[in-house]
Amino acid sequence: MLIRNVALIAAVAFVPAAALAQTDYFNTDRGRPLQVQDAIPIERYAFELQAAPLRWSRTAGASAVWSVEPELAYGILPRTQLELGVPLFHVAGSLTGAGALHVSVVHALNVETLGIPALAVSAGYSAPTGPFGPPDGYATFGLLATRTNSLGRLHVNADASLVDEIAATDEVWNTPRAAGLDHVSRWLVGVAGDRTFPLRSMLVGVELVARHPILAGSAVEWTAGAGLRWQLDPWWALDAGLGRSFGDEREWSLTFGAARSFGILKLFPLGR
Repeated sequence: MLIRNVALIAAVAFVPAAALAQTDYFNTDRGRPLQVQDAIPIERYAFELQAAPLRWSRTAGASAVWSVEPELAYGILPRTQLELGVPLFHVAGSLTGAGALHVSVVHALNVETLGIPALAVSAGYSAPTGPFGPPDGYATFGLLATRTNSLGRLHVNADASLVDEIAATDEVWNTPRAAGLDHVSRWLVGVAGDRTFPLRSMLVGVELVARHPILAGSAVEWTAGAGLRWQLDPWWALDAGLGRSFGDEREWSLTFGAARSFGILKLFPLGR
């Protein structure tokens, strides 16, 4: 009886976690590797740790900016994930510090069928916690959709943030703190396509994103990007991305990350 109970616990806690993690490369997150993500939250009771999400960016005539944003996501409810993260910035030769602590929830409204794409809603709050954060906290609400066909998957994201614009005359734009505000948007709309290669446990994708920065009077900014996600082993997935914005900014960006999927035995419900 004892051996059977131990085997049951292992089957519930370990095997599903490992099996689901083997396809973690298939699930994309915001910024890992593209800004546009799919409409599929992580599985209930599963954890995903973004352990080393490194980003480098540089705008014409400006210093390079390095950032790393550790994040932890948890499948808190059916088709629902809770995520917590905080970015850390470093402006070359200048300032190092934290940005805005953000908490977000993504809830899938349905499972994709032949006639209906996968749909999800998101809500989040960003709180200023360091020198690179916004002056005040703000909320963000979003819609996500994913459609699968024979060629791959198509994703559409739309976000709106309740955040105030910052005047172009504000001195903050002349300080290193601007690095943490450059990617805060009043709204964002993006479309992405990806294709998986199951035999190589790899996903590749491209995207086009339009957003309205919080700099008062600024025009809509367009960004194109490409990236890949690769399953290293049953628990680790690696990702890398390249982005380029158009217009006066002409910013280039590179990202590299490693995500760890795991489960905690005590959080799994066990029958008596």
